[in-house]
Amino acid sequence: MPKVQPIPEASKATRGRRTASTLAEINVVPLVDVMLVLLIIFMVTAPMIQRGIDVNLPVARRAPQISGERIEITVPASYRTDHIVYLGTEPIRREILQERVRQKMQTATQKDVFLRGDAGVNLGEVTEVFDALTAAGVDHVGFVTKRPGER
Repeated sequence: MPKVQPIPEASKATRGRRTASTLAEINVVPLVDVMLVLLIIFMVTAPMIQRGIDVNLPVARRAPQISGERIEITVPASYRTDHIVYLGTEPIRREILQERVRQKMQTATQKDVFLRGDAGVNLGEVTEVFDALTAAGVDHVGFVTKRPGER
């Protein structure tokens, strides 16, 4: 409730009663509104940001499902021009692929490497990468394909 302060006798004729109120509260409702709007915006846009490498995998009818942590090498359609493959999501030139795979094999629990090649890449280019993997000491190289109807 506002406090009423007495006014001196001389100024009673000119002024009415004076009220003094203190506002010591911060209004957090606008802050909460803005934060909720930002949260909704980030929740909607976060799934759109996550993208992988575009590779058109060949289709195989009898491909077993693979699970667990694995070393993946991806040969994109642009390999023909720039000789860059992907170790997971990291772009690597073919010349240093052998050493990088050897380093990964030291820390990996499974010593298998899975090779994903774009359907537009010819067999000779995939064989170049396969040779680099065998030179790195990989015993088992699996080819990753997709099942019919799978994206």
